[in-house]
Amino acid sequence: MKGHPNELFFYFNPSHQVDKQMRAYAKSVARHINEINIEKESITMTGWRTILDKLNLRPKDLMNRAHPDYQNLIAGKSWDDEGWLNILIRNPHLLKAPIAIKKDKAVLCLTPNHILELD
Repeated sequence: MKGHPNELFFYFNPSHQVDKQMRAYAKSVARHINEINIEKESITMTGWRTILDKLNLRPKDLMNRAHPDYQNLIAGKSWDDEGWLNILIRNPHLLKAPIAIKKDKAVLCLTPNHILELD
């Protein structure tokens, strides 16, 4: 992920109202924003691994466990990390919050204050 030194990469789902609000906060943190719509742009396994390494999280930590698709298809089953990554690649709508990355720091934006940590 190369770009402007102050560029913020913002992974979000524009159909989620909270993600739209977080996008507004992102604009207050950085002038250069690379918005990645996770519903339209596929993220590779390597891309997700890079993001997860920066977040220091596991793939299943990013999942919205309250989503009906998660409850119907995933809950109660177990997978290895590669299996979880494949679930994330095929079901990006299960991402529980937007992800913001600036330089080498990344945050899962569960609240607006999280994105402000990048400033």
